[in-house]
Amino acid sequence: MIIKSAELETVCGITSVLPANLHPEFAFAGKSNVGKSSLINGLMNRKSLARTSSQPGKTQTINFYHVNDQVYLVDLPGYGYAKVSVEAKEKWGKMIERYLKKSKMLKAVFLLVDIRHEPSKNDKTMYDWVVYNGFRPIVIATKLDKINRSQVQKHIKMVKTGLGMKKDDILIPFSAQTKQGREEIWDLMESMMGEALESV
Repeated sequence: MIIKSAELETVCGITSVLPANLHPEFAFAGKSNVGKSSLINGLMNRKSLARTSSQPGKTQTINFYHVNDQVYLVDLPGYGYAKVSVEAKEKWGKMIERYLKKSKMLKAVFLLVDIRHEPSKNDKTMYDWVVYNGFRPIVIATKLDKINRSQVQKHIKMVKTGLGMKKDDILIPFSAQTKQGREEIWDLMESMMGEALESV
């Protein structure tokens, strides 16, 4: 996938009206420290378009990144960060739910989990919630470079079991360092759009 342009086009807060985009959207959800911004930057071949932060829970909006004037990568607020108030979490939850239910162009939801650890209660809750809202989450197991190659299959099984994934559900291991998994994610998105993205 050749990235010719990428820009943060729309930022939606709790009271914002969701954009009526004309291009396909792919949403990314995950815990606050799972590497979501690093993944989105990696997909767009940008170092810091999606803001990474040493403070988890920084993303409190739904951010729409327009890539190649053909597709949107949608960054959802991170969950599971203890310092955020219960009231704020509820508002974020309603905001995300409104997006999942109302977006007409949303093709898939990618759920990021840390491949090093068993999925947390929050991960399982998010997985089930996305399913409840009518999507089969595509799981991206981040921080692949942090484990030995010999451990990968064992950890993939651990993640699949912990989330209660079905046999035909998709899990893609990903490393922000080596970009392993990047092309697989783009290939999957292209196939779900029903037309190839512009590439060379």
